[in-house]
Amino acid sequence: MTTSPNPDCLFCKIVSGAIPSTRVYEDADVFAFRDIQPAAPTHVLIVPRQHFASIAAMSETDAPLIARLFLTANQIAVSEHIEQRGYRLVVNTGEHGGQSVSHVHVHLLGGRALGWPPG
Repeated sequence: MTTSPNPDCLFCKIVSGAIPSTRVYEDADVFAFRDIQPAAPTHVLIVPRQHFASIAAMSETDAPLIARLFLTANQIAVSEHIEQRGYRLVVNTGEHGGQSVSHVHVHLLGGRALGWPPG
């Protein structure tokens, strides 16, 4: 289900420019910016411009947008020069999944060896 920007959502405010961020990429559907508390040398958040509380709020009709989030992450990995050594994409969903902002987002993490399982 596609929704309008949520005026109470931190990431909607970042996408709109109401809260400043270090923009890495943007187009009509996707916005990417650097995480202010990076967990790796490269830590970029890739979000849809439209508000979805989590990946669980998306449906099959949103599949092209979901694909765009992941393809954009790959494109950013190339521009950040981390594609050769590797990187991690993470989507947290819900409280037990570690989601701290209720707006679907993909974490792009790289620039160092990442252990498994994550901490």
